[in-house]
Amino acid sequence: MAEVPVTTTPVPIQNAATTAKTSWLDGFVADNPYFQAGFGLMAMGVGLTVLRQGVVVSTSALQRRLLVSLEINNKDKAYEWFLAWMAHQSNAPAVVKNRAASWIKSHQLSVETMVEQRKNGSSSAVFKLVAGPGNHYFRYRGAWMQVKRERETRAMQMMSGTPWETVTLTTLSRDRNLFTNLLLEARDLAMKSQQGKLVIHTAWGIEWRPFGQPREKRPLQSVVLGTGVAERIQQDVKAFLDRRQWYADRGIPYRRGYLLHGPPGSGKTSFIQALAGSLSYDICIFNLSERGLTDDKLFHLLSNVPERSFILMEDVDAAFNKRVQTSEDGYQSSVTFSGFLNALDGVASGEERIIFLTTNHIERLDPALIRPGRVDFCELIDDAHPEQARTLFQRFYGGGQAITGLSDSEVESLAQKLQDMVQSEWDAGKRVSMAALQGHFIRTEPQNAVDTCYILFK
Repeated sequence: MAEVPVTTTPVPIQNAATTAKTSWLDGFVADNPYFQAGFGLMAMGVGLTVLRQGVVVSTSALQRRLLVSLEINNKDKAYEWFLAWMAHQSNAPAVVKNRAASWIKSHQLSVETMVEQRKNGSSSAVFKLVAGPGNHYFRYRGAWMQVKRERETRAMQMMSGTPWETVTLTTLSRDRNLFTNLLLEARDLAMKSQQGKLVIHTAWGIEWRPFGQPREKRPLQSVVLGTGVAERIQQDVKAFLDRRQWYADRGIPYRRGYLLHGPPGSGKTSFIQALAGSLSYDICIFNLSERGLTDDKLFHLLSNVPERSFILMEDVDAAFNKRVQTSEDGYQSSVTFSGFLNALDGVASGEERIIFLTTNHIERLDPALIRPGRVDFCELIDDAHPEQARTLFQRFYGGGQAITGLSDSEVESLAQKLQDMVQSEWDAGKRVSMAALQGHFIRTEPQNAVDTCYILFK
């Protein structure tokens, strides 16, 4: 007879203490009338809330002890420097020797567009990609840092209409000294990009901002003006810059206005640009026909010009028609003629300022605009004189036979021929602009440039 196997299931042996505790808890929950009424659940909720708040407070206290933050708002100059530094780091090659910062690529980008609208209808735009709102991370000199860019869209700057923005850097408290090094590096990078170059500023709301990339300085001798014209303007500007204390001792406002007038293409703007570069000055271009410009904005902008900058206002004869400011499409802005005059020379006008005005029609300017105190130096920049044409020809085609294929004597002979031709046309009442001559020389060879020059005269 076969034996039937018997399977036994082991019965878990519970610890007496555990069983007793579980039974007590079950009994307390089941038998306690207060707990069943909800007070017990409320007490548990309060306890969990207190525990949660304790964790939050402990975490915040720990962060305050271990972390340090630096806030930079968009009204501070370091704001633009740091954003430019961020863009430079993110666009740098992945492997660079002795690189101080390693960047974690971010998919949150923001574009800054600057548009220049010219009077002839053409325009140009410059795009700059920077880190957008959100969190970004990078490693700087061995220390991890968090960058948090925030934008307040509900609160706008009253005058410019741009939103308030802040950039907050966070790192370990032990690395707080790296903030200074980083900002210095960002500043040096910004200064390095502008060193030895000309920076063009344009009005952005109530602020001056650089437009585009810094430009190479144009040599002063590359702009050929009439005999002694460039020297007179340059000497007057230098004398003004050297007499700051002289103005202060006599209580005279330290500002000076220049008016360069003459036909189009004579080199007025080119000379101002070259003069600014020779003196290591920047240029602030002011458009009086800008929509939304008011007297208050005009006063603020002219009183807060960047240091070592010329203010350039071109074609001022077209800005005001019968003392009313109008644009080419007939739009009238809020800037009044009296407000413009007071901004140049009035109670609200700023100090330490050099303004250059240009016009093609000086006869259209109101006498109140060009009186002394508003315009202190007036100079005619005329069409090409015979000597100017000769000098420009020599600048283009001189330099030896290896460059032009002509000897120095051949270049001088052609230059004299050109001078005689320009003199003959000048005596006949015909003129040619320096811009037209320059364009003609660019397109053709020396001999042909002289032989066909007659077609340029009007």
